[in-house]
Amino acid sequence: MPAAEKRLEVIRHRIEACKACPRLVRYRERVARDKRLAYRGETYHGRPVAGFGDPAARIVIVGLAPGAHGANRTGRVFTGDRSGDFLFGALHRARLASQPTSTSLADGLQLRGVFITLAARCAPPDNKPSRIELVRCTHWLDDELAALESARIYLALGSIAFDAVVKNAARIGIRFERAPRFAHAAEVSVGQSRTLLASYHVSQQNTQTGRLTPSMFDTVIARAKTLADFA
Repeated sequence: MPAAEKRLEVIRHRIEACKACPRLVRYRERVARDKRLAYRGETYHGRPVAGFGDPAARIVIVGLAPGAHGANRTGRVFTGDRSGDFLFGALHRARLASQPTSTSLADGLQLRGVFITLAARCAPPDNKPSRIELVRCTHWLDDELAALESARIYLALGSIAFDAVVKNAARIGIRFERAPRFAHAAEVSVGQSRTLLASYHVSQQNTQTGRLTPSMFDTVIARAKTLADFA
């Protein structure tokens, strides 16, 4: 097993054992216990969710948090909900994912040159982690990004993920000439060899209202591939 894969596996086990935020522990476990009617026959993951993808990724996608009946149910980021359908559909069109949907850990999905992770690791009520909960999660993102040494592009989905990457850069000593500001399709240099791209989040609040269209997101993914020097 390659070194990066080993490091990420160790990090995954540590993330899944985390109980740092009592409110989130109560919520994720209550959702896993009560379940949604459509998933009554399933066993929910009901724990924090680690990143997933290619350990040699050149593109790292950072989302907000697990969906209560998506990743909190399946145990894999953006797996089992409409946000994931939108994201993986775009990655498949860009030839970065082996299939356009992701329904379970056993669905055979593979990512090429892409790793997907989160700013917050537990499903939060109303999809809104508190400031302190986000702070408590920062070291997990730090650990994963440090293990992903081949990364050239960070693609942040939404302003919270964007801020999480900026703060990670600051913690490892990277300084910006001016404070980065989130905007769809914004580009920010992170040190000398990496770039932070921004996109509206792939949530239904954005994709069903037309704020983020497949064409808009395809353009951002294509830009990420270009900057990451994909063949």
